[in-house]
Amino acid sequence: MTSYNYEKFSSKEYELGAFRGPTPGVKAPDARLERLDGSFRQLLDFKGEFCVIETGSVTCPLFQSRMNGMETLVKQHPNVDFVILYVREAHPGAQIPQHKSMSDKLSCARLVEDARDDGREVLVDDLEGSAHKAYGSYPNAVFILNKQGCVVFSSDWNDPVATSRALDLLEKGKPANVRSLFKPARPPVAIRTLKQGGKGAAADFFKSLPSLIWHNLIRRNLRVLLGAQPEVFPDVKC
Repeated sequence: MTSYNYEKFSSKEYELGAFRGPTPGVKAPDARLERLDGSFRQLLDFKGEFCVIETGSVTCPLFQSRMNGMETLVKQHPNVDFVILYVREAHPGAQIPQHKSMSDKLSCARLVEDARDDGREVLVDDLEGSAHKAYGSYPNAVFILNKQGCVVFSSDWNDPVATSRALDLLEKGKPANVRSLFKPARPPVAIRTLKQGGKGAAADFFKSLPSLIWHNLIRRNLRVLLGAQPEVFPDVKC
């Protein structure tokens, strides 16, 4: 592995199949994160019944592919807080390279803010990715927290359909024992996102594509389909 803010993408930058983010029933890590207006807030400082945290970056095709689904989710759950945790660039290229300063990172986060209007707050991790590492370091993971700051649902890869089902169950007082399968980014969105990254982004992605298909679409999904889902109630204390 290279440094946290890698210059070129490779599937080797991720421990695919060994996600280390917080799982249902454990206390969610807190972090002091920067808002786009320069102020700061604690990640666990939210007022809703639940908080949905999604990791993402402007060069992540998966994150960009989930935009519409997450916008629908926000509208359907007005009593839930939604946060985008802005992390490192998933597929840096000549146009949007690796972050070398917080100024770089904030500038990229503003591109995400300008491209959407779904009401989610964008919170920017520090340059070393402290919060991202605490939440497993994957480019498009999702977590749902309850008021006690406990994780009540998590998935290493966000699927808005599964996340919606999880929220529906939690709001009914039931465990979010939902299977969240990995779904590839929609091709038009993936192509547009990699072009936005610039020269090198697409080439690096396609070099790792066979590995990504094997680890995520096949191996990971089989593990989810065959495995048991955790029974963690929405009011759990941890």
